[in-house]
Amino acid sequence: MYNLIYKEISSFFSSLAAYVVIGVFLLANGLFLWLIPGGDNILDGGYAEMTAFFNIAPQLFLFLIPAVCMRLFSEEKKSGTIDLLLARPLSALKIVLSKYLSAFIIVVIAVIPTLLYFISIYLLAMPVGNVDTGAIMGSYIGLFALSSIFVAVSLYASSLSDNQIVAFIIGLILCFILYSGFDFISSIPFLLDWENELKYLGISSHYLPMSRGVLDTRDLIWFIVITSFFVYISKKRIEKY
Repeated sequence: MYNLIYKEISSFFSSLAAYVVIGVFLLANGLFLWLIPGGDNILDGGYAEMTAFFNIAPQLFLFLIPAVCMRLFSEEKKSGTIDLLLARPLSALKIVLSKYLSAFIIVVIAVIPTLLYFISIYLLAMPVGNVDTGAIMGSYIGLFALSSIFVAVSLYASSLSDNQIVAFIIGLILCFILYSGFDFISSIPFLLDWENELKYLGISSHYLPMSRGVLDTRDLIWFIVITSFFVYISKKRIEKY
């Protein structure tokens, strides 16, 4: 597994597209949080907090994570190396987990530079260090929990097609539906009686409290269950090759 994880990570960073994708993610965050005037601008807000970042990041993840994951199985299928991969002395589950972990690690690497935002806010606060560090760290946990689902969903999307662009689009649509789709469905008039139940099925209802640093065991378990489900159906998909 370790060799496969290393291979996937090194293969990703050997391409220019990797730096473009991560660069766009960091650039977009930087522009919204520090340069573009508005409610998300930290300097305009006047508070030593990162709420705006944790509100913006999921929207950017909708594009970043499917872009990171689109090649995981699609490229293997298109090049015909999927047979060689399955011929390795690894179970389908270990292969899927290796792909999943490599993509998750790449997302973590992409997020690490955003700690500079925290350092900047820490130094800009009056007095210096007047920041709710615990809440921000809890929000980062929520962000990584969110990314764990997006990675699992995008991995499954990659297993559905041998075309990377198609896999990207499927992953983006599935992630969007899971994040915001249930909120939209719950607002339909004849479904208002099940509004809370429908919202509970969506990612946003579990992520939003965590984005504010409120960690609830039930939300963490929900993220683990949904992530495990998509890893499992990816495994079943791979076993059909």
